[in-house]
Amino acid sequence: MGNNIQDLIIIGAGPIGLACGIEAQKKNLDHLIFDKGCLVNSLYQYPMNMTFFSTSDKLEIGGVPFISHNPKPTRSEALEYYRRVTTHWKLPLRLYEKIIQVGREGDFFDVITDKGSYRCKKIVIATGFYDFPYLLNVSGEQLPKVLHYYKEAHPFFGMNVVVVGAANSAVDVALELYRKGTKSVTMIIREEEIGQNVKYWSKPDIINRIKEGSIEAYFNSQIEEITEDQVRFRTSEGIKTIENDFVLAMTGYQPNFELLESLGVKFHDDEYRTPVYDSNTMLSSAKGVYLAGVVCGGLKTNKWFIENSRDHAPLIIEDIDQT
Repeated sequence: MGNNIQDLIIIGAGPIGLACGIEAQKKNLDHLIFDKGCLVNSLYQYPMNMTFFSTSDKLEIGGVPFISHNPKPTRSEALEYYRRVTTHWKLPLRLYEKIIQVGREGDFFDVITDKGSYRCKKIVIATGFYDFPYLLNVSGEQLPKVLHYYKEAHPFFGMNVVVVGAANSAVDVALELYRKGTKSVTMIIREEEIGQNVKYWSKPDIINRIKEGSIEAYFNSQIEEITEDQVRFRTSEGIKTIENDFVLAMTGYQPNFELLESLGVKFHDDEYRTPVYDSNTMLSSAKGVYLAGVVCGGLKTNKWFIENSRDHAPLIIEDIDQT
């Protein structure tokens, strides 16, 4: 094990993980922030031309002003902002370092990564939910043409594309593909209508594009098989097969339950598998393990955002500082 015993280790270098690091910095607590990907990896995975729901002031952390060209910032402005915050606070990052195992020995945690070993007194889980997509669990899903993340429309120009899902991300992707020269856009939707929570400016747009036939949509439908050049799916009127070059599965994502379980975090007996934690301190049911950000909502991934979970950081660090 490393010689230095950290006061805390933060798993996840997203905005909330960084916010926890900033609060730890203020209290002069020894800490490290780990992420298996890049800085704010979830935001990096967003579509390139995405605009946030929140205004820039509600995404601020660490007292660093976030100035954007418009009230609601873009993905690239957010990436630049969090780089600036990290540099300003000189946060101790360990990027592209994956947590392999976390064990407990007495009052300490032993954290094993793919690059080293560390010991700490407390753990903060701020892993978000964007790392584990819901799988379709169908034959052919492993083909390179099946993607669970979407960056931009250009690679799909002139292609036959299937979009799976009917929530915000699926609707945004379908509309952008249609407008950027994709040969055909087909939505395969398990539900009977476009999602209730789709943004008010996108919903009439997608409904009208479907109505006029610019975007084909099959409701109450489910993919059964994906091949190199086709997709076979079940509809309310029977099995249908269409020509296909790419499948974009915009089916949502889930938290790293495996990590939480391995640390002994308990869950409420509800449909969302909500972790048990104290809302005053964010301390979970597992001794010394704190939860921050989206992960607190379990499968209800639309409960916590940057703007309403920034406050988790001072609660956590205050409690750690007093124990």
